[in-house]
Amino acid sequence: MQLKKSFYLGLAALLTLFAASFLRAASGDTSTNPEQYRLRLYHLHTGERIDVVYRVGDHYMPNAVAELDRFLRDHRTGDEKDYDVKEFDLLHDLMAQLGHPNGEIDIVCGYRTPWSNNWLRQHGHGVAEHSQHMEAKAIDIRIPGVPTAQVRDTALAMQRGGVGYYASSDFVHVDVGRVRRW
Repeated sequence: MQLKKSFYLGLAALLTLFAASFLRAASGDTSTNPEQYRLRLYHLHTGERIDVVYRVGDHYMPNAVAELDRFLRDHRTGDEKDYDVKEFDLLHDLMAQLGHPNGEIDIVCGYRTPWSNNWLRQHGHGVAEHSQHMEAKAIDIRIPGVPTAQVRDTALAMQRGGVGYYASSDFVHVDVGRVRRW
């Protein structure tokens, strides 16, 4: 079943690229190298790494997005949720703004199931009851070699969602919900 799903996702990605090329050619656009959006991530809890181009030009790559969804799964339960791709664009653009477009991002927390969120709340970890993590619209991050205060300030300046600063735990929360800070 998984192989069949992968085949169809790959076929969809190929058709998307073909259609994009055809439309560019039909519109007279002669650019042959649309921008590639890449993320390099390291998950602090699972020890996994991913280096993936998830978008080319305006087209999201279904297989790559599915890989990111899997990578950012709830590490306590193994459950996955389809991430809002604006979160991936936010991370990509944040790295570019910080002058580290090819840098690796440490993932402290990605998706959280309601169970994990409640468990963290009951054990005094100070998480929001209606966390954007449960909606797959938030990620807690560190960027090796970049002070978390600088990551916070850059994310705030982007005005693309919520930004939480956890100085004592040395990470920044970035989400694509409404613009707010804490």
